[in-house]
Amino acid sequence: MNELYSFTIKEASEKLASGEITSERLTEAIFERIEEIDSKVGAYITLCKEKALEMARESDLRRKNGATLSEIDGIPVAVKDLFLTKGVRTTAASNILNDFVPIYESTVTRKLWEAGAVLIGKTNLDQFAMGSSTETSAYNTATDFDSTTRNPWDLDRIPGGSSGGSAAAVAADLCVAAIGTDTGGSIRQPASLCSITGLKPTYGRVSRYGTIAMASSLDQAGPMTKTVEDAAILLNIISGYDKFDSTSSDKPIPNYCEKLKVKSLKSMRIGVSAEFFGEGLDSEVEAVVRNAISEFEKLGAKIVPVSLPMVHYALAVYYILMPAEVSSNLARYDGIRFGHSVLKSKSESQMSKAESLEDVYNLSREEGFGAETKRRIMLGSYVLSAGYYDAYYKKAQRVRTLIKAEFEKIFEEVDLLATPVSPTLPFKFGEKSADPLSMYLSDIMTVPVNPAGLPAISIPAGFVEKDDKSLPVGLQLIGPMWSEETILMAGHTFQQSTDWHKRKPEIQ
Repeated sequence: MNELYSFTIKEASEKLASGEITSERLTEAIFERIEEIDSKVGAYITLCKEKALEMARESDLRRKNGATLSEIDGIPVAVKDLFLTKGVRTTAASNILNDFVPIYESTVTRKLWEAGAVLIGKTNLDQFAMGSSTETSAYNTATDFDSTTRNPWDLDRIPGGSSGGSAAAVAADLCVAAIGTDTGGSIRQPASLCSITGLKPTYGRVSRYGTIAMASSLDQAGPMTKTVEDAAILLNIISGYDKFDSTSSDKPIPNYCEKLKVKSLKSMRIGVSAEFFGEGLDSEVEAVVRNAISEFEKLGAKIVPVSLPMVHYALAVYYILMPAEVSSNLARYDGIRFGHSVLKSKSESQMSKAESLEDVYNLSREEGFGAETKRRIMLGSYVLSAGYYDAYYKKAQRVRTLIKAEFEKIFEEVDLLATPVSPTLPFKFGEKSADPLSMYLSDIMTVPVNPAGLPAISIPAGFVEKDDKSLPVGLQLIGPMWSEETILMAGHTFQQSTDWHKRKPEIQ
């Protein structure tokens, strides 16, 4: 038998159903794996071993009594530390929420626990999900190795971000599956760089209630898994209308796993846009992506050249709208109503500086927020300020509408779009952190999807040999709104004819 920790959701579910393994033993195996290698990978901020084993025993008892809740009953999952988990510390990887223990559950995690999933722990991320490398986290997660989450394929390289902890945990078999969030590529980009499957659903398909907000009109939760099939299983669980989230949709939810049974892509039209293959794309990455597109053609899909000139403006639009929403959402963390307060600071010198309410606000935020968070708050405040709102924010919203309309028009011609996920291979630590613009450009392939509210998936497409390491490359499939089942079917068909998703990193 394979090591228990290496199972997919589908494999583990089948073995649990047959009685070959128990959820308690599976959960213990995951924690043994974490103890063995997470000091090197640093995927977790908070572990929940006692709680997890209790949840696993409850699952085993349900199964013994013939009362299994779902296909994920007893399956150990990790959750990005951006989702509120009742009674379990939730930090958003920021010092301003260092001691925050929620009194209620996010809708996504509530649905997981109601389906019987087991909470392994809360994974690391860029602070408040602001970043593309997980380097902006405030926490020393890999205490015996370094202060950052590392890519399991090369520990000298970043895992991507902001859901880097979730991606690294799945890739390194530190959980069976994980949940992340995607505002401009934060599920798909780390999924690509860690060689796992990451799905960003249509905006509104999954509730945002209880998810700490970064940019409310862009954020969307989604599964990060070892296979497309596992992503479909999780999406079945977490999707649906939520009365607590006015942006969630009441559109009927198909059975995403049923569509996976389709074996042919002969009627599918896949668009390839030249705008995603231009300047800035590494030639080695491009070669892998084009080979993957050729595989779709071999499977029967028709490859159609298309043009999306408006996507050139997507990154600029994103970095106006997103900071504006960040500035608004993070205003609540003032040291009085929410978050860390300088009045409780360990530094007496800081406390003594707080001579007024305004001082409390300023000093609490200065201590609590990291550099990237402060940068985006300032950018957002600037574009929303009097005299600049019309010139920047309002104009960006108009261009956003044009980008969405262009995608809608293209999807009259094709069923899906195939693109790279990241323009580069996983880069080394510190390589881009000193140059924010260079870091922002690493999202150039994924960002256009979010302002348009579209679903998209990253699937493992191949590897490039670099510095005696195999570095992963992902392929992105983008579809029209509410087309998750088509995206999942295409990705699953690709994975049935390739083995890139089966390869495992050697962590030393």
